[in-house]
Amino acid sequence: MKETEKKALAYLGFAVRAGRVAIGVPLVCEALKKSRDGAKNAPMIVLEAADTSNNTHKRVEDRTAHYRVPAVRLLIDSAALATAVGKRGGAVGAVAVTDQNLAKAIAVLYGISFTD
Repeated sequence: MKETEKKALAYLGFAVRAGRVAIGVPLVCEALKKSRDGAKNAPMIVLEAADTSNNTHKRVEDRTAHYRVPAVRLLIDSAALATAVGKRGGAVGAVAVTDQNLAKAIAVLYGISFTD
């Protein structure tokens, strides 16, 4: 695992402990949909596991592009992403971070320009 991935997962852990995440593809998509209504917990960045299916990847990619939310496809698989967010023995395809400061820190790691 690259150093960038380790730092991103550390920031993701902070977001989980703060309760500022949406975990799982259905909840991420729902949170993105609600964000257009000005919800206070709107996703700021989406992290996707490397082993999601083509259909799931397209679903996440299309939704994040539509709602203009940056998305990062991680190098770790869905089981490792599940462990990173505290879901033992499962798989998590995507996680949305709703905290602006943590999302910005993750975006900077991946060279994504982040507007406040």
